[in-house]
Amino acid sequence: MINQDEVDTGKRQNRYDVTVLVNGFPLVHIELKRRGVPIREAFNQIDRYQRDSFWAGSGLFEYVQIFVISNGTNTKYYSNTTRFNAVKEAGKARKKTKTSNSFEFTSFWADANNKVIPDLVDFTKTFFAKHTILNVLTKYCIFTSEQLLLVMRPYQIVATERILNRIEIAHNYKKYGSIAGGGYIWHTTGSGKTLTSFKAARLASKLDFIDKVLFVVDRKDLDYQTMREYDRFEKGAANSNTSTTVLKKQLEDADCHIIITTIQKLATFIKKNPAHEVYEKRVVIIFDECHRSQFGDMHQAITKRFRKYHLFGFTGTPIFALNAGTGKNPNLRTTAQAFGDQLHSYTIVDAINDKNVLPFRVDYIKTMDKEEDIEDVKVWDIDREKAYMSPKRIALVTSYILEHFDQKTYRKAFERTYAFNVLTNVSELAEAKKREEVEEIKQKQRISGFNSIFAVSSVQAAKLYYEEFMRQMTDSPEKGLKIAVIYSYGANEEDPDGILDEENPEDTSALDSTSRDFLEKAISDYNNQFNTNYDTSSDKFQSYYKDVSLRMKNKELDLLIVVNMFLTGFDATTLNTLWVDKNLKMHGLIQAYSRTNRILNSIKTFGNIVCFRALQKRTDAAISLFGDKEAGGIVTLQSFGDYYNGYDDSKGKHIDGYVDMIGKLMTEFPLDEPQIIGEERQKEFIALLGAILRMRNLLQSFDEFEGKELISERDFQDYLGRYQDLRDEWAERRKKGELTDIDDDIVFEIELIRQIEINIDYILILVAKYHDSHCMDKEVLITIQKAVDASPELRSKKDLIENFIAGINEVDDVLNEWHSYVAEEREKALVALIAEEKLKEEETRAFVAGAFRDGGIKTTGTDIDKILPAVSRFGGGNRKAKKETVIEKLKAFFERFWNI
Repeated sequence: MINQDEVDTGKRQNRYDVTVLVNGFPLVHIELKRRGVPIREAFNQIDRYQRDSFWAGSGLFEYVQIFVISNGTNTKYYSNTTRFNAVKEAGKARKKTKTSNSFEFTSFWADANNKVIPDLVDFTKTFFAKHTILNVLTKYCIFTSEQLLLVMRPYQIVATERILNRIEIAHNYKKYGSIAGGGYIWHTTGSGKTLTSFKAARLASKLDFIDKVLFVVDRKDLDYQTMREYDRFEKGAANSNTSTTVLKKQLEDADCHIIITTIQKLATFIKKNPAHEVYEKRVVIIFDECHRSQFGDMHQAITKRFRKYHLFGFTGTPIFALNAGTGKNPNLRTTAQAFGDQLHSYTIVDAINDKNVLPFRVDYIKTMDKEEDIEDVKVWDIDREKAYMSPKRIALVTSYILEHFDQKTYRKAFERTYAFNVLTNVSELAEAKKREEVEEIKQKQRISGFNSIFAVSSVQAAKLYYEEFMRQMTDSPEKGLKIAVIYSYGANEEDPDGILDEENPEDTSALDSTSRDFLEKAISDYNNQFNTNYDTSSDKFQSYYKDVSLRMKNKELDLLIVVNMFLTGFDATTLNTLWVDKNLKMHGLIQAYSRTNRILNSIKTFGNIVCFRALQKRTDAAISLFGDKEAGGIVTLQSFGDYYNGYDDSKGKHIDGYVDMIGKLMTEFPLDEPQIIGEERQKEFIALLGAILRMRNLLQSFDEFEGKELISERDFQDYLGRYQDLRDEWAERRKKGELTDIDDDIVFEIELIRQIEINIDYILILVAKYHDSHCMDKEVLITIQKAVDASPELRSKKDLIENFIAGINEVDDVLNEWHSYVAEEREKALVALIAEEKLKEEETRAFVAGAFRDGGIKTTGTDIDKILPAVSRFGGGNRKAKKETVIEKLKAFFERFWNI
């Protein structure tokens, strides 16, 4: 162990708190702050060390696997690269700037019951026990195929240990071949079950007495999706299969340790091979999403044929006696009956408390005069369903969605833009017969807002809604959305057991001719929209299904109308809203709602659920069952009034509302004060405005917030301008070494400012207005100046905009002139940069063109070295310093001319 190690060979002198050496290598680094100091300060300090000095000297600190940060009261850990996971750039340098979501990828340590161990002393006794830390470093870290190091969270480690422990005990006591040799893991949807199952499968496959590990999924898409996930963790670690013949070969191949297959293929194999030798082998069978169709004949066939199995199930929503069906085999109604003991649980309440998934915000929109909550004892009669499908109601719901779409998905004009790695070869991937044939090609782009799924009650409802959307969008093109519809058969309107019926993406043969003809037409519209070539035939419908899935994840589709598809097992981080005109309950309801609560960035703070049916009692019942009786306030957001006016939380602590925050801002930091003096007051202002930005971001989705902002747009832009000035000023002082750690605990909510910023198009409209007033309307100039000052993107372009406005008098067409002006200025600036730094011209131009194509300056690899001038063979000149200077200048050049 090293304590207070001083380093002075980097950009600046640093002193590291505590480093743990394993075999002489610094594998764990601990940064400590005194009690009362925000833990984020320790996180930001490590971030600074990475920029300034970890690479210095022999660069041994680049070997650190795990960071631990603590202020005594709270202690967290994270892997060396996980915090860049949310902002990684394909093929580009790791992002070094602070972002609102990097800190979210730190994790508390916890005991087996998910009780957090935050105190430093308790954390040290458990986490740094020799066997624990060595296990975490050697067994529970995963280096992915994308060159990212992941460290498992406590609940994932416990679940993996429990599975391995159960296998060992069952082996010793010969309990295999029964449910006593297995069990199930209840980890809530979105908590990383695939990673846990992968690690459990990998470690189980290494046990001497285990011959095969079968990972069984329930649909073609999940097969494809799970393989992609497994491949991400380790290339070639698992084998998928496209047919029962391939599955048979894999089961007979001694070198094939982990096999991914669908339950349907496994059942077909068993039917065709009633006396295969694999039944006598020691096999671990892991079921993904085991709450679904395993409760039936296929499950029985598997457990009947295999003699020496260990059966494990993963589910986010187990079947208990309370939500079990009444049909089917009475001995296979609950998850425990099918799989055995519950080995570990991590509920939606645990996940939301740990910030691993987002809470929900649920709106109930009344669409009929009488909407009773229909209980199981009542029959859902045809007349009521007929009323739900009346043209007037369909038109009303459609109109509401189109009217409120931008607000709910944060896609208002000039707002909600963020960087996202977009897939550029969707059709190629969707049409590939074999998953490994085509590699994903991603490109970083700025996209606006999020997208949504509309769950409807039947195929007939899907048809009516699709037609109504098309009609209303034709009448009002400004409300146009990219819409698709998908279904594969006429499922029952409501499953009495609350289970979402599985629709088979491989087959549309069960559809009646009217439904199939309509789907054909809808797919034809989709083909025209995306230049694809799909239809309802077996192969092409599978490709259509994959294409829709990928475009939803890519945020190319705005709204997808479904009956049951995509409501279970589908993950898309850009999805934030579920519109519901369908009766859901218990685990079916939680599964559907959970499509919206994946963490993406600081703009997406909750999953939006908009119900057009009376589902409040059912929502409360489902949350109670899968959380606990007190879970309502954790799983769903507070009311508008609470956030607007303030409220007391469950511990009696008062939480300031928006009204309090705006009042404090105007009273303590009035705009007529020329500047905010003193570092402490500046920090208070930055923290307060950051809290207001977060609160406004949350309130934007409430219909009631409109017109209640309490501050004019211009005044708010002035405050944002001051916020940005402080950020620039502190960055400059930091460069000069005038600040020590003063900014380490300050987080500038730049991502939240970017989503409300004005873009260049809006500025050009104002410039045109100024031009049309014969350059007399000085009020427009003030509006432009305030908008530019408030925007992080436009500040770097301020001189360009000001110089353009100064010469606007003689211009005929403002837009054309702007583009000519920017092209001219960009060329001049590039020529000057090449001359000033003596760069190689051809290589530099190619490098810059690539940066504007990919959306960023690439600083790793040898590309940057190729543009630098040749080094003198007699030495002299610091090439490393030269490279740093060139990178900084290229970044400034890029920011100045990017996105205009």
